[in-house]
Amino acid sequence: MCGIAGLFDTRGQRNFDPDLIRRATAALAHRGPDGDGFFAAPGVAFGHRKLAIIDLASGNQPMHAKDGSITITFNGEIFNYKELRAELGSKGHSFATASDTEAIIEGWREWGPRVVEKLRGQFAFALWDHKQETLFLARDRMGEKPVHYATLADGTLAFASEIKAILTLPGVDLTIDPEAVADFFTYGYVPDPKTIYTSIRKLPPAHTLLIKRGGQPALRQYWNVLEAAGTEQRSTTPEELADRLKQAVRYQMVADVEVGAFLSGGVDSSSVVAMMAQIASAPVATYSITVGEENSDEASFARTVAERYKTRHEVRDVDPRNLTQLLPKLPSIYDEPFGDDSAIPTFAVCREAARTLKVCLTGDGGDETLAGYRRYRFHLAENAIRQYLPEGLRKSVMAPLARAYPKLDWAPRPFRAKTTLLELSGDEDMAFARMVAMVSEEQRTALLSGDLKNSLAGYDPSEIVRSRFREAHAFSPLQRAQYADLMTYLPGDILVKVDRAAMANSLETRPPFLDHDFVAWAFSLDTKTKVDGGEGKSILKKGMEAHLPHALLYQPKRGFSIPISDWLRGPLRDMTLGLTSSARLQDCGLFDMKQIDTWVDQHLRGARDHWQVLWLLFVFDAFLNVRANARVPLTLSKPTKDPAAALAL
Repeated sequence: MCGIAGLFDTRGQRNFDPDLIRRATAALAHRGPDGDGFFAAPGVAFGHRKLAIIDLASGNQPMHAKDGSITITFNGEIFNYKELRAELGSKGHSFATASDTEAIIEGWREWGPRVVEKLRGQFAFALWDHKQETLFLARDRMGEKPVHYATLADGTLAFASEIKAILTLPGVDLTIDPEAVADFFTYGYVPDPKTIYTSIRKLPPAHTLLIKRGGQPALRQYWNVLEAAGTEQRSTTPEELADRLKQAVRYQMVADVEVGAFLSGGVDSSSVVAMMAQIASAPVATYSITVGEENSDEASFARTVAERYKTRHEVRDVDPRNLTQLLPKLPSIYDEPFGDDSAIPTFAVCREAARTLKVCLTGDGGDETLAGYRRYRFHLAENAIRQYLPEGLRKSVMAPLARAYPKLDWAPRPFRAKTTLLELSGDEDMAFARMVAMVSEEQRTALLSGDLKNSLAGYDPSEIVRSRFREAHAFSPLQRAQYADLMTYLPGDILVKVDRAAMANSLETRPPFLDHDFVAWAFSLDTKTKVDGGEGKSILKKGMEAHLPHALLYQPKRGFSIPISDWLRGPLRDMTLGLTSSARLQDCGLFDMKQIDTWVDQHLRGARDHWQVLWLLFVFDAFLNVRANARVPLTLSKPTKDPAAALAL
């Protein structure tokens, strides 16, 4: 895995100051500690940081075609590159290296922009075609690798793997997007294509951006799981599931360095390790961490899997008090507010694995592709009830009941009837949007200041999720929920969390469950195959019964998280109290400080559990601190709804 950066003159053919691209590229040194490289021509400049994984000797970048007509800077791995090289060779193409990067170059010659449809892997790249005077940016189908872009004040298009590289450049407009603030205080992350900055955007997953000198930019989506899977649902056998997962794992083990794995002891990571061990010719290196007593059961399962497959297993017990020291680092790692608390243990396990490895496989994506989240089962249950309740009854009776019912944060979900009644009172899409929100609409409304709400002009963050339901209207209720997660939560939260945490430690991670062929196949499976008898990921568990202990497969789902609610009352108590007197939160004018005071008091007394919104305030305050130290004033812009709005050409 690597880091890429670049500049493109949208108005002419200026020669860029070499220091600009070098400075932007240096900001990505953690993504590629094995060296750097640069390219410049009239009106264009590329920078590259290298983490050597494939073709260690001759895979240096930016890479040029043999005749010099094409230049590429590439972040990622193409797992089917040998097949592509063979296909291209049969069409008369020749190669000067053994790298996967050169397969993209020659593929561009053969197929042009449609080369991305041939690639099986995780990738983000920029390609400059000298003859056609065309810049081509591309991102992989699932959004595993990032691309950010912005147009600077002088008309320069800047792009980079991470926002921090763009922030090194002069002329970047750093006004804050009010919609992104509302999104963050709904979901805990800023969904694609937005960033916290109005002028900087993310290239969405499965999209390309083509800019021909003198022409208009063309943003194109080249893949969608709905089209790839089709509306016809099917069943399968446990044996086919195991075979398809093993094939995905085999592809993602392609490397010229050792490939290890994270092994938490959960179903997904254990399944990946089981398949790896059956493919590898030597014992697999596996890594896990424990955080106090929080995941002691999963740690014992991890040891069981490690012993069964004779992996070289390393376990590090991390003191929760030490994890709190990572909090100030989060804004510098993620470059914008990012509120998934599991980013902290993820960073810790990446740091441990990176001591000896460059590549690790993960279990990420198993819940989204095979319906493992509890919310899918709740969604199906609520949807079944909703079918028997007329809309008028739901809205006239359920909604008032929800408002009257007490908020029992401490109770198990079946007894938190306020949440269930609210979800039942709305339509399916609104109910799921509530279900996945980290902060409720009521809390967000109470938190945001009047000025911020006015600037939002009625903007509703739930539309991000609800629009995905409409796109998948022809599919089953389970598929609609899965699609919403695959298009929002997965690329916006899970993959961002892992990419930044891993690359901050110069580690490449690969999730076999997100092989795009596997994703499309799994998405097409019928509901009963994935959720059977109230058991999520049913087909995966059945498929792994021959490979993993029964107790591991059917254990309660825990997730990779830390006890933030308790920490806010314990080791982080002083920081929690500090929210009430934070000059940064007060001065930014975005929040109702009296409401924050109330929530802090209630949480510390144990009267209510407000950990989600308080944690997001922690994260946002830390982000404001970083911007203040950089002497960047906080100003709000008008909302933008155009994914390509950062391209003011």
